[in-house]
Amino acid sequence: MNSYTPEQRRQVFMQLVRSFHATASAESAGRWAYLEAAHVLGQQDLALHWTSHAAMLRFALQTGDLGEAAGQLLRLALVPLGHLLQRLPAGNPGRAHVSAFAPMPVDARLSELIRHAAAATQTPSY
Repeated sequence: MNSYTPEQRRQVFMQLVRSFHATASAESAGRWAYLEAAHVLGQQDLALHWTSHAAMLRFALQTGDLGEAAGQLLRLALVPLGHLLQRLPAGNPGRAHVSAFAPMPVDARLSELIRHAAAATQTPSY
């Protein structure tokens, strides 16, 4: 996930968020995957990291998942501290059902969503 320039990272992140919004009629589990992929990709950038957790909080509230919403509030409080201390658990999908402190391998499904989003942001060469 570190092979992107900051601008490419932002573009791919925004493509993942657009994909999340475009799937408004899909099941929530599938939609969560876009937000998790955005978190994994944007975690090293403070603004993107914050944005991913804010989006997760909004979605948790929309779906009535109060446990997830509480977990996202905690994560939003931890984001600035994590960046200040440079303690960010790489690969972590950012959801409340996983430790906010545990690094983990990037899930294959999330990697695939990131690859697709990256491909969608490529400008064709003529």
